[in-house]
Amino acid sequence: MNVGKRMMDVIVAGFGLIVSSPVLALAALAIKLEDRGPVLYRQQRVGKDGADFELLKLRTMVVGAEKMGAGLAVNRGDSRITRSGRALRRLSLDELPQLWNILRGEMSVVGPRPTLRHQVDAYTPHQRRRLEVKPGLTGWAQVNGRASLPWGKRIELDVWYVEHRSIWLDLRILARTPFALFHGTYKGESGGWHPDGTNSGG
Repeated sequence: MNVGKRMMDVIVAGFGLIVSSPVLALAALAIKLEDRGPVLYRQQRVGKDGADFELLKLRTMVVGAEKMGAGLAVNRGDSRITRSGRALRRLSLDELPQLWNILRGEMSVVGPRPTLRHQVDAYTPHQRRRLEVKPGLTGWAQVNGRASLPWGKRIELDVWYVEHRSIWLDLRILARTPFALFHGTYKGESGGWHPDGTNSGG
């Protein structure tokens, strides 16, 4: 499965970057015009086997947001979110730069969302099974009500994915992702963004 999954990752991520390049260009322009800050937000996350890597996102919050207000948490109507950032977050377009993380081999198209080191440090041995696979751009928890699920339930769903992973399951998750995205169950502006950290910061 590893070879087939990597082939799928490269094909999907490469095609995704080509197709989304106009969106990325417009988003970068909007971010720059709003406050002239950096377009990309970079944050250390934990990947496969507990290895750290630099996650890429389009910046959706003011520069230095992690040192303001709620810190890494993002609350409903958070004033640190920029106007362009609010639009990008609504459809998860801020996650598009992670296609580059996939091409670099740090992430996969499908897998558990990458989390922060302090969260991984609190995992039980069972929960650490999340780290047996590369983190994903989308995943089983994302298409099963991610924005409305408690953190513990999300981990449970991710471990289930690790135990049952297959190319066919990945294809099923990919097919369900647009539905979850456009029906608001993938990601929403709510306190549900915390404490999982996958939507924190920029």
